[in-house]
Amino acid sequence: MTDAPPAPSYEGHQPLEIPQRALEVDLDQAFSQLLYRASLLQRLRADEAQTARATQRDLLGILVEVDDALAALGLDRELVLLGRGAGIEATRRRLLGRLAKAGVRPMRLEGLAADPALTEIVGTEPRFGVAPETVVQTVVTGFFWGEEVLRRAQVVVAARAPEPEPVFAEDVERALAPEPEPGAAPDRPGEPGPEPAPGSAAVTPEPAAVTPEPEPEPEAAAPVNPARATTAPPRARRKGAATGGRRKRKK
Repeated sequence: MTDAPPAPSYEGHQPLEIPQRALEVDLDQAFSQLLYRASLLQRLRADEAQTARATQRDLLGILVEVDDALAALGLDRELVLLGRGAGIEATRRRLLGRLAKAGVRPMRLEGLAADPALTEIVGTEPRFGVAPETVVQTVVTGFFWGEEVLRRAQVVVAARAPEPEPVFAEDVERALAPEPEPGAAPDRPGEPGPEPAPGSAAVTPEPAAVTPEPEPEPEAAAPVNPARATTAPPRARRKGAATGGRRKRKK
């Protein structure tokens, strides 16, 4: 066997001595231990980041509730009359600006279909021409945090409106007909008139005009017998004779 060539020596430098313990180390086992420690450290860092994000989420949720309180104070009439409304609105804008920098933005859901992951339905309202389950009003504003939902919105959705009842011509005429005046006689015979208003004197309706019945035509006189007509009744004869006797006596 030939001896190995000596290691090159540099001027002014001495070769390093390798300790015997390093030569006895198992490299495969040492590398596995390093990988295990790295994975353990990575898991600990992920847990710490998750805990920090949950804490940040809770803090942002509290700030959103503070925004709700400021919005309610801005609607207080007493504070507005005292001149505090402008200050409250300025504070609220500043808070919303800070939330926007943290990735928090409000939801705009009016006119969209209600999504259970984004909304919580708290009421319904019949609407014509609007599809059911469509958001028509936001009661409590919801917020996004990045791609997550920080708080769901409370909304009122549209409901199916009841179908209108059919309208008949008689109903239209009855609705357009003028109402009878108090105390007026009923339009139809046999129907009671309108009741007098409470506290007002009762009005006695005037009797209706009665149409006079036509008088019966006189019966035709019976035909007179000419022979019988020339003969005066006995009393007329006596009367005429008495009158003639008196005239003779006067002469």
